[in-house]
Amino acid sequence: MGTQQGKKIVIAGGTGLVGTHLAQKLTEQGAEVHVLSRGIRTPRAGAGQVHAWKDLPTLLEGAAAIVNLAGEGIADHRWSPARKAALLESRLAPTRRLVEALGALAHPPSVLINASAIGIYGTLGDTPVDEHQAPGTGFLPDICQQWETAADAARQLGVRVVRLRIGVVLAREGGALPKIAQPVRLFAGSALGTGRQGFSWIHIEDLVNLILEAIANPAYEGALNATAPQPCSNAELTAQIATRLHRPVWPVPGFLTHAAVRLMVGEMAQPMLLGGAFVLPRKAEALGFPFRFPEIAGALKDLL
Repeated sequence: MGTQQGKKIVIAGGTGLVGTHLAQKLTEQGAEVHVLSRGIRTPRAGAGQVHAWKDLPTLLEGAAAIVNLAGEGIADHRWSPARKAALLESRLAPTRRLVEALGALAHPPSVLINASAIGIYGTLGDTPVDEHQAPGTGFLPDICQQWETAADAARQLGVRVVRLRIGVVLAREGGALPKIAQPVRLFAGSALGTGRQGFSWIHIEDLVNLILEAIANPAYEGALNATAPQPCSNAELTAQIATRLHRPVWPVPGFLTHAAVRLMVGEMAQPMLLGGAFVLPRKAEALGFPFRFPEIAGALKDLL
């Protein structure tokens, strides 16, 4: 794994779960870390200097890389028309501002690692997919395609662009895992819907290391699936969590859980919980990236 010793790295959206972990790892490696933030939150101690967006483009001068993770949480609130518009704008506006700032520099950073999501593939069946899969249709594929297109504009400036299609990030202190595990902890665990839908995930440690490798290695370019090599089904995920927590899994009929999830979260139920895809990190594997947590049992053993 390449080191970032002495390099200036700018992280947009660096106060969230992934950004905080990334900033801390970069700091440990001796990098000079700068975090772009709207000022809502500040990162943990030792996780970079915080800057306002008005500091662009000056902040980018001398930077080796930009990592853009800016964007409001997809599943934080129900999807209304206004919420959908806010989710799209929270991704497009920062990305476009970064590309515009890059264009104002005589010597822009060599690489832009821009977050995207496996939601670009839409809801698929049991057949595994990789980076060659065409985008799907619907709100999530549309938002991801527009996000990636905005980032790709930096290529015209001679910047290497990595479109990081991130799966469900598993971590101890936040993200999806505590929410997914909570019903199981409360003795109410069951598979959702058919339980056969794909759950493509990645351990936070592997995600951070993959970003670091993508910064350092010029072979990483274009679409890059940030998922573990062994995605699982929703039923397998639930069973593995139950095993770790010593809880039962109840055989609730799929139509009941399907109806309950739709009632609770509305439109996002199908793309976020009841549908899914088995997304494989073919490019990262081909480039020799060493996943520490390739399968779900090992990841949950570490995190739970």
